[in-house]
Amino acid sequence: RYYSDSASNFKLSKVDLYNAQSALMNSSEWTNLRFASKHPLGKNFYKTPAHLFEVNKPDFFLTIDPVIQFKYGKEKDVNDALFLNSRGVVIRGRLANKIGFYTYITDNQERDPLYVRQWEAQFKSVPGEGYYKNFKTTGYDYFDARGYFSFNVTKYIDVSFGYDKNFIGNGYRSLFLSDFSNNILFLKVNTRIWKLNYQNLFMELNATEPRGPDRLLAKKYATMHHLDVGVTKWLNLGLFEGIIFGRKDHFEFGYINPIIFYRSIEQQNGSFDNAVVGFDAKANVAHKFQFYGQLLIDEFVLSELKAGKGWWGNKYGIQVGAKYIDAFNIPNLDLQVEVNRVRPFTYSHEDSVTNYTHYNQPLAHPLGANFQELIGLLRYQPGPKWNIQAKAIYYYQGKDSTNGSSFGSNIFLPYGPPYRTKDYGFNIGSGVKEKTALASLFLSYELKQNFFLEATATYRNQSISGTSGNTFFIMAGIRWNMHRREFDF
Repeated sequence: RYYSDSASNFKLSKVDLYNAQSALMNSSEWTNLRFASKHPLGKNFYKTPAHLFEVNKPDFFLTIDPVIQFKYGKEKDVNDALFLNSRGVVIRGRLANKIGFYTYITDNQERDPLYVRQWEAQFKSVPGEGYYKNFKTTGYDYFDARGYFSFNVTKYIDVSFGYDKNFIGNGYRSLFLSDFSNNILFLKVNTRIWKLNYQNLFMELNATEPRGPDRLLAKKYATMHHLDVGVTKWLNLGLFEGIIFGRKDHFEFGYINPIIFYRSIEQQNGSFDNAVVGFDAKANVAHKFQFYGQLLIDEFVLSELKAGKGWWGNKYGIQVGAKYIDAFNIPNLDLQVEVNRVRPFTYSHEDSVTNYTHYNQPLAHPLGANFQELIGLLRYQPGPKWNIQAKAIYYYQGKDSTNGSSFGSNIFLPYGPPYRTKDYGFNIGSGVKEKTALASLFLSYELKQNFFLEATATYRNQSISGTSGNTFFIMAGIRWNMHRREFDF
């Protein structure tokens, strides 16, 4: 059955109504609606369905919730069991409808699939996390701590400062800035007025360093801005620019200017920093489809591009994608397809400091560079509490040769000699070609508000220079007030 608003001719299914109600319960500080639990815990706990403890007064809002995730699994031909054990707390609130705050901390132990452990051993980092210790030989132990506050400067300007992840884009991946890497110290200024949405990000990053004893890690910095313009009701166009820079003696204060092209400042400083620009677009068509894309330009010379000789300095990435909502008129069945192409040496720089990375992890796409990727997603919610997601990913990537010559996939390496040994002949897939196919099926049931029973099955096949191998693993468990951990590469 569908529920229709005659004024807007907009239909909501029972699943849509459930999702809308869940969103309102989880964000009750933004609405005058009040939700009471049928079975509160004592006088003070779970008075509302979504939160363990909630205070909702005219000038003060506060919620405190437990964070728990436990999953257990098995991988084919691997003796060690897979697991994820997370415990913590999340607190958020709002003062006088002006100042918001959020803090999240968990203690985590995990043992990941073998291919993820190989990635972790190569790059000396755990995807999405920072400092870690070994746990039971092949596992990892780490804290995940996030927190920020936000306030309204004026009616049109919001400011946030804290330690968390950010994402710029409309796709499953982002070629500008993704949430793949560790949490980042950031200052964000967001301006919304008329048809404009203008975001400025100022970030402190950790430079690439080997693991070692406790010490002060080297810092580097990034400034980014993204202007989004609503050209029509259905079309949005965007402009992006970013700079990664490192200074031993000072911060480059010229990059604080929010209304100047960073590239001009970078040129005045001697063109020493890592500058990128980008364009993105999003179009909503027929209330069913969304088409989106990104173009990232690190560096290129038009004459070299026309020559077609594979000059190493033509560095750019392209994303094209589409979403199909309520596909084939099946309510709550959504499809998505996305293609990402990034040329060799994109995101890298002439030294190991100003590359497009943070805490030994890429800031944008997890594969780095020199790859082409195809992603297919199916999301289906057959009932209010059920969620199904099927995912298929295929990519090929050119890895470094056995003699150590760089073909531009490892963005942590400087792009000059002795790593790069020639100027021409670089195309996507150049080097030792790796082909990877990954397919997964995810099933979830919401037992109570924000408390999920979940299971995942994943198959991955990888071939390098004619030698192939595959793995299959399953995991199942519970998740409460926490994001999912996924390794889609």
